[in-house]
Amino acid sequence: MSRDAKYYAAVEATWPPVTTHAIGCITVREGRGGGSRVSSATADGLPDLATLRQAEAEMRAVRQTPQFMIRKGETLLDQLLEAQGYRIKDPVTLYTVAAAKLADIVIPRVTTFCIWPPLAIQKEIWTAGGISDRRFAVMERVVGAKTAILGRIDDQPAGTAFVAQHDDIAMLHGLEIAPEHRRKGLAGWMMRQAGKWAKRNGAYELAVAVTQANQAANHLYQSLGMDVVGHYHYRILEENA
Repeated sequence: MSRDAKYYAAVEATWPPVTTHAIGCITVREGRGGGSRVSSATADGLPDLATLRQAEAEMRAVRQTPQFMIRKGETLLDQLLEAQGYRIKDPVTLYTVAAAKLADIVIPRVTTFCIWPPLAIQKEIWTAGGISDRRFAVMERVVGAKTAILGRIDDQPAGTAFVAQHDDIAMLHGLEIAPEHRRKGLAGWMMRQAGKWAKRNGAYELAVAVTQANQAANHLYQSLGMDVVGHYHYRILEENA
């Protein structure tokens, strides 16, 4: 497995779809509202148009707009989809850092906690940030080591995140800070708690996937010394084009 492939595998294992179905070289995923990561098809090779049309029909059958994840080196697939009316959506950057690098600082008392299942207040924070019950269902589907991180500041619950492990990679998803508590440093402490959890569970590194448009998150990960290890983007079909 190439260095890039292991991160794609970690994304899939720690944020899994409901089902997958192979149509030729295309893998169709059913996400049931869990977001682009669980609802996007991928292709291991360049499909012919008949296979592409069959995959599109399969995605529509589960009430999903046809959408693909385009990974590093898939230029021909990218060009094919563009020619078929697919537009680029949400370019994503993959970051990683050695878990030990985040775990070397003592976190202030009663600032972060690892909790599973998540508390009601964590779900409230996620819901307010646009993370719905359908994404909670994704978290529930994860098999293996996982936790939710509760963040507190000013003596109040103020942040939440989800972390799960695949092989030697722990991956963080859904980091959300209540608006009134942002820019107080809590997200950084929660990332360090994620690093400590990863290290305790034997993971070598902590990874995240974030849209390039999310400037605040990109700045946070860069400030923590996380390295860019990959990029991908989605292409979604303009059904009315």
